[in-house]
Amino acid sequence: MTPAPPKAATRTYGVYRPVLPVTSPRNPDRMVYTGDADGRCEIFTWDRSSGAGRQVTDRPHGTLLCAVDGDEAVWWFDEDRGGSGGWRTQDFDGGPDRPALTGVPQGRPAGLALTDGGTVAVGIRGPEGLSVHLGRRGGVGIPVLHTMDSGTLCDLAPDGGLLALSGPAHSARAVTLLAPDGTTVAVLSGTRERTWALGFAPTRESLPGPTRLPGPTPLPGPTSLSGRTLLLVMRERAGRYHLGTWAPGRGLELLPWCSFDTETTARWYPGPGGARVLLRQDRHGRSRLFTADLDRRELTPVPTPEGSILDASPAADGDVHFIWTDAVNVPRAMSLSGAPLPGQSQWRLPRFGRRQDLWTPGPDGPVHTFVTTPADRPAPYPLVFLVHGGPADHDRDAYDPMVQALVGSGYAVARVNYRGSTGYGPRWRSAYSEGVGHTQVADLVRARAELLDRGIGREGAVGLCGTSWGGYLTLLAMGTRPDLWDAGVAVKPLADCVTAFRHSTPALQALDTALFGGTPDQVPDAYAHASPSSYAAAIRSPLLVVAARRDAKCPPEQVEAYLAVLRAGGVAHELMWLDSGHDGYDGADHLAVIRRSLRFLGRGLPSAPVRTEPSPHPERR
Repeated sequence: MTPAPPKAATRTYGVYRPVLPVTSPRNPDRMVYTGDADGRCEIFTWDRSSGAGRQVTDRPHGTLLCAVDGDEAVWWFDEDRGGSGGWRTQDFDGGPDRPALTGVPQGRPAGLALTDGGTVAVGIRGPEGLSVHLGRRGGVGIPVLHTMDSGTLCDLAPDGGLLALSGPAHSARAVTLLAPDGTTVAVLSGTRERTWALGFAPTRESLPGPTRLPGPTPLPGPTSLSGRTLLLVMRERAGRYHLGTWAPGRGLELLPWCSFDTETTARWYPGPGGARVLLRQDRHGRSRLFTADLDRRELTPVPTPEGSILDASPAADGDVHFIWTDAVNVPRAMSLSGAPLPGQSQWRLPRFGRRQDLWTPGPDGPVHTFVTTPADRPAPYPLVFLVHGGPADHDRDAYDPMVQALVGSGYAVARVNYRGSTGYGPRWRSAYSEGVGHTQVADLVRARAELLDRGIGREGAVGLCGTSWGGYLTLLAMGTRPDLWDAGVAVKPLADCVTAFRHSTPALQALDTALFGGTPDQVPDAYAHASPSSYAAAIRSPLLVVAARRDAKCPPEQVEAYLAVLRAGGVAHELMWLDSGHDGYDGADHLAVIRRSLRFLGRGLPSAPVRTEPSPHPERR
């Protein structure tokens, strides 16, 4: 009999964001995962064969990132409250923990790659830029690369002979292949066709002898499915996403039989044997899985329940593990075989409301909105737009505790996949015909008009609530169309585009440069036109701003600049500061924001009862 998985580590502070367990390359029964430890994300192990599990980390502000290597050592990123730190390791069964690689500077994580042969690569982003280091666990990290360019470590070839770095997908260095001495072997450009690296084939079949690649240093004989190192690549071409492979001496080869009309990612099946890939497609707010057999050139759908798959990974035993959810079911770890996984829900959560999909005509095609309404009272309702972040993201048919809290309090909730969202194809993702931010606000306005015309929402009781880029659109909409919105909540928002650029990370600076067509010095009018601070003085309705002191993505300096404009214009507002980063791991912060937002919206939108927390005492199953 297979022991049941542990049922701790499934409720993350009222915000349900499980992470897919990572299985040992040598023993698929041994897993490492991020779970809940009394209101914090922490790292756990679980042995499915024995049922034994333990908590590995216990840090005051939580731990999120983890991995397990071929020797079954557990890795986790030990960061401070500002997000800076380094990797540490510990044996799967316990014992002392130690630095994973010595000599590696502290910084923000920028990629980790582990090989079965024991070689590891670590990417770290610090004030001096991105550095990549090679070594063996517990040994000295040898610097391979240092650059101020935006990028992350994607993977390390199984023999340790090649590293793949990912730059911005639209850039001239979308993918860079490096030798262990730092020599550039190849570069894949994304300037004409956006390109993403997805990882090397994890196989062990050796060539008869070493293979020499361009550059002064011969590399070890690479290993692959067909006698050469293979890197999995996705490239956008002619309005579709094409799977392909890159190999030394051959270059990039796209697979015409394996392409998709919306965003898709892929992973190799582990272990020797045929060349098989698991693909996950996001399409119109829901997900599909496929298996691609590269030898037979066959694409096969994988049956999964309707809804959203937040992550999926093939296991060493051929099974597929995935995180599944829909609008009424909390995300949970599942497997195609039915084998138990850690992270099964132990909480019975409230499930309020009726759901429907709304498609509103627009200049670049229909705008898709997920609408949830109270089931126990008649329309019209006070209406809240929950605005997703990104912009390269989308709302899904997925459980959201904020949706449930709002609907349970009598609100209708609209989640709009405005232009620029993923999941609707390249043309939709790049549609900014009315300008950065203003295009998205126009879609919110169109959805608002239809919801009121249909009698779902009520004039005089329409609010906005968004986080990150969603907070940016909340502020921009309230400033540019102040007559339409009756309350707004902006959580960790982009609020002043120029100041944000000056204090942001290289990756976000690269994103802004592409989005606006230049830097603030090169195109100042474009930044001013898109910046919420340019319109802050026009806001008329109640506004709550929630910001984080240690936020590297939406830094506090640009929030302060926005607040100064509000104060100068005499605009009434409320302010809540958090002592955390952009992605906090402490549940108390998440719940505090939800409660404060619900109280605020209850005052700003008439005739809405106030439920101050989404689920204070969920019933145990």
